[in-house]
Amino acid sequence: MKEKAADIHSIEEDSVSQSILIVDDEEDVYYSFQRFLEQFLLRTFNARSGEEALKFLKTQPVDVIIMDIRMGKKNGLETLKEIRKLFPQQVVVIMTAYGTCQTAIEAMKLGAYDYILKPFNIQELQSIIYKALEASKLTKEVSSQITAANSFDSRGLQIIGKSQPMQQVYKLIGQVAPTNATVLIVGESGSGKELVARAIYQYSLRANKPFIAINCAAIPENLLESELFGHERGSFTGAMAQRIGKFEQGDGGTVFLDEIGEMPLSTQAKILRVLQEGEFSRLGSNEPIKTDVRIIAATNKDLAAAVGKREFRADLFYRLNVVKITLPPLRERTEDIPDLVDHFLAKHRRYLPNAPTCISSQAMKSLMAYHWPGNIRELENVIQRAMVLASSATIQSCHLPEEIQASEKKKCFKDKHSKGSLTGGLDSLIQEMVCSELKESRLETLKTLLHRIYTHVLEECEGDESKAKRILGFHPSWVNALKS
Repeated sequence: MKEKAADIHSIEEDSVSQSILIVDDEEDVYYSFQRFLEQFLLRTFNARSGEEALKFLKTQPVDVIIMDIRMGKKNGLETLKEIRKLFPQQVVVIMTAYGTCQTAIEAMKLGAYDYILKPFNIQELQSIIYKALEASKLTKEVSSQITAANSFDSRGLQIIGKSQPMQQVYKLIGQVAPTNATVLIVGESGSGKELVARAIYQYSLRANKPFIAINCAAIPENLLESELFGHERGSFTGAMAQRIGKFEQGDGGTVFLDEIGEMPLSTQAKILRVLQEGEFSRLGSNEPIKTDVRIIAATNKDLAAAVGKREFRADLFYRLNVVKITLPPLRERTEDIPDLVDHFLAKHRRYLPNAPTCISSQAMKSLMAYHWPGNIRELENVIQRAMVLASSATIQSCHLPEEIQASEKKKCFKDKHSKGSLTGGLDSLIQEMVCSELKESRLETLKTLLHRIYTHVLEECEGDESKAKRILGFHPSWVNALKS
């Protein structure tokens, strides 16, 4: 903290005119910023709306703008578009309480320098302000000239997550999408690599051109080249007619090469030619065909290690690895699981109208405790299965696969013995009672549950039954039943 503060002060020593415009319709937000920034001798100004901010900027330049997304008639993104048109070199930091992929990608694409989530982490806020001031001072070229022709909602993207790792992914998508740079998406199977590729495409200048996805691992080696580049009639046994390949079909658009680490070396050489020369030849022909495509590749392999083993071409790896986006596995962003579950419940209710509409807190704990080797794809399958099995409006732990139930029970057992708590055991009994279909079983479980509670309270009362009964409000007949 002290080091960052010193950095901000050092900027101020070079220029006593550094200023920040706070654009927010809440008075207390500006007041908080003013008190925070004054300690660094920074001048602050306030605008309560996008219209007021634009009017202010026409008469008073500032170094950095910190602007809320949700405001009155003209929201932050609309105002950002206007700022980009009128003041293309202006450094703008967006603040929002809604860290969705929509707001993050759109803000970065429209030229925001960065964005920060409410409530603020002071250290992160301080770091972002320092970097924004530095960028404003050192260069006036930190901007994106691209504006969006369509609103985000019309694109229908389904990337879910507000965790910090996903915020970094959204920023990269927003920054790289308007360019023609080749992108390499790295992540475990089921982590959502194709969704990221589609987001890049939908925010690119090629969004009105084709998006063609090819899974390199799903197509046999002897057919992959024909699929990608096409073939001439008679070029091999069974080639009865000319075939147009994916790179020819996708001219002007985006080609997504999923699991590129599985591509044979011979095909890799031809992909390299497309990247370097923008051309290829169909199988059975030496005539070059020009193509203008943007390549986005994805892999769950360590391509650098594969290069070392000579399983992947080094020159192709460096051509693909212009911008690398690393997707975190689900186990590293478990805070996104509740939002993902809500999304999958809504998605599959369209096909299962009588399916559950919610999930119990205990079942959610089980999902949060699991390590998810299959990532988001596995989570979706688990939720779909539970929706089919559940006969009530709520998904319970008993509707989840055994390995997921076991992960929570293991955690409860550990917590129980490490903290001396009965919570884990009581939760398990409650789940047994809720999920049981037989009345006799439910009554027996209820009896066990009450006995556990009574025994625990009796221990706390040092064996004084009268005091325990008084605390619990148990009828004498209940106590006698519990003793039996």
